[in-house]
Order: sequence, then structure tokens, then C-alpha cells
Amino acid sequence: MLKREGTIETWHDRRITAGDDFAGVIDERIETAYLILLLVSADFLNSNYCYDVEMKRAMARQVAGEAKVIPIILRHCDWRSAPFGKLLAAPKDGKPIASWPDLDEAFVDVVQHIRSALPSATRRPKPASSNSSAPAQAMPSQRSSNLRIKKAFSEVDRDRFLDDGFNFMVRFFEASLTELEARNADIEPVGWVERSDTHQLMFAHNL
Repeated sequence: MLKREGTIETWHDRRITAGDDFAGVIDERIETAYLILLLVSADFLNSNYCYDVEMKRAMARQVAGEAKVIPIILRHCDWRSAPFGKLLAAPKDGKPIASWPDLDEAFVDVVQHIRSALPSATRRPKPASSNSSAPAQAMPSQRSSNLRIKKAFSEVDRDRFLDDGFNFMVRFFEASLTELEARNADIEPVGWVERSDTHQLMFAHNL
């Protein structure tokens, strides 16, 4: 909803295209982002680039009052001793998203934290302007039976499609492995499907 309201624009490193200067593009986004979300897991803490380069520069901008850093705790890990451990994390009380019984509830809680961190002028959608003095337009008495508008897919639609598709595959394989183990007590699955943490940072800046 924050994207649909026009309150934020988002960016993550999956939007870097072939031929781009990887480090240069990320540095530029870190320097211009108003909100910097750290997607925290053991993988994030173990990544030298995420921890030593991206996170430390983000924290420097936080200290300077140039940006706000919000740790988003994905899975259980020893994050409280990190430099960002003193910041208020999301979801509530820093409870990892993976440990919530209802993942949707966890993500809504994260969104509420993000919304509260935005400048007050951008926290709510702007009401549509109305002009009571404008004359009412009469509805046509007849219309064409072949009315349609060409569908144009936005970045929101594309991101939702990718996220929904990935999450569906994760749930499908997790359920399949669970059922396989339940039906065959004498075997143990080789591994479990893990949710991707490859885009460890996501940036959102105020329009």
C-alpha cells in the first residue's frame, strides 16, 4: 500500500542489470535512501559485503541524521550485539518473522513500523481533491459494448508476481518434504527449501 499510495519508491540489488557497476550502484542508493531496511539473518551477519560495507555506511548515515535504518529480523540470529542492535527492530520486540505463526501478520507489523518511520507528511495517502462547484456531467444514455482499457503492469505488479511465485514454490516444496517425511519414517529428507536472503538490503526513499 505504501507503494500504491505513492509514499515510497523501493530498490534492492536484484534491480541491478548486466553491465552495471555493482558496488557503485549500491553505494549511490545507500547515499540517497531515506529508509534503509536491513534484512537480518545469520546469512546477513556472515556476509562481509553486507555487514562491513553496506551496513556500516548505513549506520553512519543514521548517526549523522541523514537516514533511518530499520533492522527487519527474518530469522533467529545473534543480532543484538551488532552495531544496529540498539535500534528498534521490526517486527515487534525483534521477534523473527520466521517464528510468527502467521507470516502475513508479521509482515503487516513490519509495514506499520516502516510507515511510522516516514515523515509525518507522507504517512497517509493524500485525499482526492473535490470541487463541489463543478457541474455534474450527465451520463451517456448509450454506450459501446466493446469498452476496454489496455492493461499496463507496474513495478508493484511485477514485484508482487515475483514474490508470490517464489513464496508459492517455497510453501509447495516445504509441504511436500513434510508429507514425505511423515509417510516414510525410515527416510530423512536430504534438505529443506530455504527462503532466499540474497537481497540482504532493501532501500526505500521518500518521494
